[in-house]
Amino acid sequence: MMVKDNLILAEQKISEACKRSGRDRSEVKLIAVSKTKPVEMVQEAYDLGIRDFGENKVKEMLGKEPLLPEDICWHMIGHLQTNKVKDIIGKTVLIHSIDSIKLSDTIDFAARKAKQTVNGLLEVNISGEETKFGFSPEELFSVLDRLKQYRNLKICGLMTVAAPIQNDPEENRPVFRRLKQLSIDIKQKNVDNVSMNILSMGMSDDYCVAVEEGATCVRIGTGIFGVREGRE
Repeated sequence: MMVKDNLILAEQKISEACKRSGRDRSEVKLIAVSKTKPVEMVQEAYDLGIRDFGENKVKEMLGKEPLLPEDICWHMIGHLQTNKVKDIIGKTVLIHSIDSIKLSDTIDFAARKAKQTVNGLLEVNISGEETKFGFSPEELFSVLDRLKQYRNLKICGLMTVAAPIQNDPEENRPVFRRLKQLSIDIKQKNVDNVSMNILSMGMSDDYCVAVEEGATCVRIGTGIFGVREGRE
């Protein structure tokens, strides 16, 4: 019952955040972050209507994928190593964590070779923390010319990971607001092959604030599946 109750609560909170910010509920996709969780829990969430699941590691995602329903939409949300790219081409609906030109080049090349189109998001390190991956906000504008040359990788928006667990989710509001503004600024440049339709931001502790600031995808793990083993 825990997963069911948690999903009902998450759905209620997302709906309320949409209402507060004058948005339609259909504008926000809930991605259940299933990393480290067993197939049985993923199946339980699936049976309750969830179709979008996020994984951090390629190996774990590929291990679960054949054991679960075919219509699941897998999202790669963790740091992606270039040597793992070819393994997930055609397996994910969206790669959220494109954090370097080296990685985006690799994805486009592998997708072209596999005759696939890959949708991806640029990961932005808004807070400038050294422990985080991603482009700096300033870098984003300098790579746009490169991104428009890709044939098989389509850039669909931006993603960010806000600060670690905060006592007050409001502390992350400026991060989400900045990402939204960056998406607006990039959209105004009308760059070929680069759209800003998706904003992936907000996790279990701060997704309501993220929705209020324009998130179109929220990534909820603990808030659905409970605390991961070995974690607070």
